[in-house]
Order: sequence, then C-alpha cells, then structure tokens
Amino acid sequence: MIEDAAQAIGAAVDGRPACSVGTAGCLSFFPSKNLGAFGDGGMVLTGDEDFAAALRMIKNHGSEQRYRHSRVGINGRLDALQAAVLRVKLRRLDGWMRRRQENARYYDQELAGLVRTPPVRDGYLHVYNQYSILTDRRDRLAGHLKERGVPSVVYYPVPLHLQPAFAGLGYGRGDFPVSERASERILSLPVFPELTEQEREAVARGVRSFFG
Repeated sequence: MIEDAAQAIGAAVDGRPACSVGTAGCLSFFPSKNLGAFGDGGMVLTGDEDFAAALRMIKNHGSEQRYRHSRVGINGRLDALQAAVLRVKLRRLDGWMRRRQENARYYDQELAGLVRTPPVRDGYLHVYNQYSILTDRRDRLAGHLKERGVPSVVYYPVPLHLQPAFAGLGYGRGDFPVSERASERILSLPVFPELTEQEREAVARGVRSFFG
C-alpha cells in the first residue's frame, strides 16, 4: 500500500504519523503545502530497504552506475536549492501546524450550525492543508465572499471518475454519489498560519453575513 500523504505531513491517526502505515508514503513539497519548497519537490518515505533501493534507481534515470540503466526511470532528484529551503522551513513546521489548528478551531466555533465543518474523530490529528466546509449554497457563498474581498477555493470541482482522462474506465455520473455530492458542495477557506486574527474574523463574518 502506498499512502498519498501529499497534504498530510504532521497528521496522525492514533499516534501513527502519515507515511508510517503503508509500504511507502508520498509527500509533496509544492509551495502551497504545509511544508513547501521554493518550487516543485517531493519525497517518498519507506521502511522497506528493497523498495527504497528501487526508488533511488527510478529517481535517477533507473541507474545505480552512471550511464548504465537497469530499469526505466525518471529525473526525480530534489535539487539543492529546494533542499536548502526545506531544511530551514522544517524547523518551523510544528509551529505552523499549531497555528493552522488554532485557525480551524476558531472557524469550527464561529461557523457551527451554518455549514458543515471538517469532522475530526477521536485519535485523529488534522493538519489542515485546507479548511473545507460543505454547503448546498456553495457557489453563491463563494461569490458573496469574493464581493467582500475574502478568497475561497473549490478543491476539487470534478471527481476523478468524471475526468476525461479516466473516461475509458466506463464510470459515469451516479456511480460515486458521495464524491459527486462533495464536489458540488465543498469550499475551502483561508487557514494558512500567517492568517491574522483580523483576517480570520473577516472570513467568519463574511460567512455569517451570507447566512443572515
């Protein structure tokens, strides 16, 4: 099992951190992630030595020895600039995570009863790469917030089974109703750690004013 933990660095379930459950876990260091580089980057974590050896070859054109390629690979090496940025930012990750959680708790309290806020079960540690709410009036709410200068984003408007790239699999509308319903109702609010208290209050006021 390979974990897609691209947005989940620092998250945990019953004390087990992301990337420790499957054979391997994949992290993204795209600038918008909780731990972001200056540009593109990522990491695969694994405790399987054979799997790790294969990954090292794949990321280096499938080569262990220069100009001798044992398998098909890619140029997937993390460049030194991105690594340097990440080493510095990693020291601040815990503080940024706590700030995201504080922002989320504030929204939980301020928006209760107006929209569906992200549920977090006992034993789960959420790191809020996004703070996503659900509402049947999503598009009108987004427009209302935009008029007030409050940004919001829809992640993601089209479920995977309805993407043209996967049309050949034969799925259609109605085959995954939960995904479809979520894609029509989901809206993400600003939750980044640098969000000021005044900005956070403005977001909550914008949502509350929409619902009267």
